[in-house]
Amino acid sequence: MAPRPRPIGGDAAAIAHASRVVTARITIAAAAIVVLVVAATAAFILDQSRPSELLEKPQPGQTKIYVDADDLLIAMIGVGAIAIVLAGLLSWVIARGAVEPLGEALRIQRTFVADASHELRTPVAVVAARVEVLKQEIDAGEDPGDNLRELQHDVRLLGDVITDLLLAAAPPAEREQDGPVHVAEVVDDTLTDLRILAEPRGVVLDATVDGDITTTMPRTSLRRCVVVLVDNAIGHSPDGGTVGVRVVSSRDRQWFTLAVEDHGSGISGVDPSRLFERFAHGDDVVAGPVRTGYGIGLSLVRDLADRYGGRIEVTDTSSAGTTFTLYLPRA
Repeated sequence: MAPRPRPIGGDAAAIAHASRVVTARITIAAAAIVVLVVAATAAFILDQSRPSELLEKPQPGQTKIYVDADDLLIAMIGVGAIAIVLAGLLSWVIARGAVEPLGEALRIQRTFVADASHELRTPVAVVAARVEVLKQEIDAGEDPGDNLRELQHDVRLLGDVITDLLLAAAPPAEREQDGPVHVAEVVDDTLTDLRILAEPRGVVLDATVDGDITTTMPRTSLRRCVVVLVDNAIGHSPDGGTVGVRVVSSRDRQWFTLAVEDHGSGISGVDPSRLFERFAHGDDVVAGPVRTGYGIGLSLVRDLADRYGGRIEVTDTSSAGTTFTLYLPRA
């Protein structure tokens, strides 16, 4: 299991500052308590120390030990100083332990906001493009019925994405589970919506599905994976290029692969294995109508694949193009 990401940049500085503030306050409080205890003990010792005690002769069989008050006070001050230092160190440990969960919560919050921003970008772009086409049809006096129905469908899917984001942030026990999902239906529906982004640049979306394959991954989650992979492929394809989507079952019929291939210039400027890290991206991205790049989206696909027992890999990249392959268990 990969190590849990830690807060970076400003978040790390804020957490460290909070730890120092909490440590300072606890240390000051502990020091004040130690000083009061030492002062009270010193006052008691001075009050109990009497010169007449030195003149008293011990009774037969009795032994008396006399301790110099100054030496005792010095020893108490030394012990008090050591206690204050130990209290400071212990306060630091406690403060770090108390603040780190808050830092993790802050990281999760920022991650969720980033994921939501990325995931909502493409559906919103589809809706915006659909509205533009609808406006053109109305201006031309054409029947907008078909586009209105498609717009309703897009808005419903946008709601599904929002729901899925909320479910992704919920504890595992609270996530809804779909029945077996037909992969071909999800791929066809998703590509139908994404073609409106590909057509202005002449990019063709070509899909083939090997038979009736079902999976246990929820429909909206599978759609998110297809959207991210195909949207990235469109953004990295040259004008007039082709994006291939291939769904093939394994020989033992336990798994299936969903491969998305573009014909761009390939991945450069970053190790392909690092593309699934958040905010990692390569160079020479072809700018399309919606440029997402290899940043947040691929890390989302990896997280979803891990969650449902699959994985995502870069299976090929060269100057002739790049292929991402998603491996998922069949239902």
